[in-house]
Amino acid sequence: MFSKEDLLQIQQKGMSEAQIEAQLECFRKGFDFLKLKGAASVGEGIIAPSDDEAEAYIQAWNDYKVEGHCITKFVPASGAASRMFKNVFEFLNADYEVPTTDFEKIFFAHIHSFAFFDALNDACFLNEGKGVDALIEEGNYKAVAENMLGEEGLNYGQLPKGLLQFHAYDDCAKTPVEEHLTEAALYASSRGEAEVHFTVSSEHRELFEELLERVVPEAQAKHKITYKVSLSEQKPSTDTIAVNMDNTPFRTGEGKLLFRPGGHGALIENLNDLESDIVFIKNIDNVVPDRLKSDTVFWKQVIAGVLVQAQKKVFGFLRLLDSGKFNHDDLEDMIRFLRHTLCCDVPNLKNLEDTELHILLKDKLNRPIRVCGVVKNVGEPGGGPFLAYNPDGSISLQILESSQIDQNNPEYVEMFTKGTHFNPVDLVCAVRNYKGEKFNLPDYVDPATGFISYKSKDGKELKALELPGLWNGAMSDWNTIMVEVPLTTFNPVKTVNDLLRPQHQPALD
Repeated sequence: MFSKEDLLQIQQKGMSEAQIEAQLECFRKGFDFLKLKGAASVGEGIIAPSDDEAEAYIQAWNDYKVEGHCITKFVPASGAASRMFKNVFEFLNADYEVPTTDFEKIFFAHIHSFAFFDALNDACFLNEGKGVDALIEEGNYKAVAENMLGEEGLNYGQLPKGLLQFHAYDDCAKTPVEEHLTEAALYASSRGEAEVHFTVSSEHRELFEELLERVVPEAQAKHKITYKVSLSEQKPSTDTIAVNMDNTPFRTGEGKLLFRPGGHGALIENLNDLESDIVFIKNIDNVVPDRLKSDTVFWKQVIAGVLVQAQKKVFGFLRLLDSGKFNHDDLEDMIRFLRHTLCCDVPNLKNLEDTELHILLKDKLNRPIRVCGVVKNVGEPGGGPFLAYNPDGSISLQILESSQIDQNNPEYVEMFTKGTHFNPVDLVCAVRNYKGEKFNLPDYVDPATGFISYKSKDGKELKALELPGLWNGAMSDWNTIMVEVPLTTFNPVKTVNDLLRPQHQPALD
């Protein structure tokens, strides 16, 4: 199937022919839907800490930090903002000249309220000889839109979200990158240092480096800490081959194989490269101005405290198992912890001999741990927390997307649509074992949880393979705890008009 040129192309990406064959088999066979027990809810997989419990968790986190552990804030930041401006692109390409849809009318009516207004106004003066207000007054709305999106203006149509001006302050406008730096200082710093890692595209890496060079010294002076900021790119070896509709390899006009990025699940490799003990993960666009950060900081410390307390318990159990100085009551304690704290249920545990229990408990406990903040479901698109069956027959907590659920199964569809909680991508992860060794995170990916999407290239339809998502199948075999956090901690920016929400605006006088 593959020519010498193909094999060289595969080798240059750091991949093997066997990997490509396995990917092609995924296209041929497809992926099975997951078997579900039910949606997780408070009391059934999700904990809702009381005020006193939350304070105790925060104290546990603060105690952990002073011990000098390596803590990293990991922010996937490579995605382009083009989808954020989908409606404005449609306006530019429309056969009318003035705002017509509700979205367009809101955008232009409130254009002064965007943090990037001054930069946009400057771009309009430079390219059009007049400012935003003058262009709107004469009905030249498309010139304003073009200066926001186009390369000669702000180029927001091609930049990643992390580099856009999101929030206006008295003396400046801040990007999500800067807001994440502030967050790191407030809940993820230890002994005067805050470590932040952004995953970026090679195309925009230099722009991120320029921004960081400018803003990090200011942030260090303000928060009186030292930042260790690093960047990485998605590895070419995590790309996936594209195929035609008949599952044969898709080829470009030059006859080369077409590879596509494997989705955010590829970032498990970037996460695995960190030399950290604890890693916070949060989306680039879920940030608020300083005036609203207190809830975020409070609950990030809560979920981190839940994590380090659970980890301490797990480490104690594993050391006890290694010592051999345990009795049946100790094993019963471990089973209760596995079931009630980690919500992992293994069938027929009671029928196992102590020796078999020892082996099984060590296997189930000695894994990376993640605590996921989840918010009440308010109809946002995306995944949610579920109790799902694993290949070995056990049940564990998972974050699932709609694509992983059989839409022809009415019971499962009802579970998904009536789920009480939603995944805002609010994770804190423990990635070392009880001996202090790093887990090899790719070992805990469930490869059977990828999915196939449909795209096009040069006018030809193709099928693309998406790797198991970073917080979905890529963490399928982790131990998981879910914690209810308030909606105030979830403020995504999916469209440019989301920046007009009060959560992203300066305080009213």
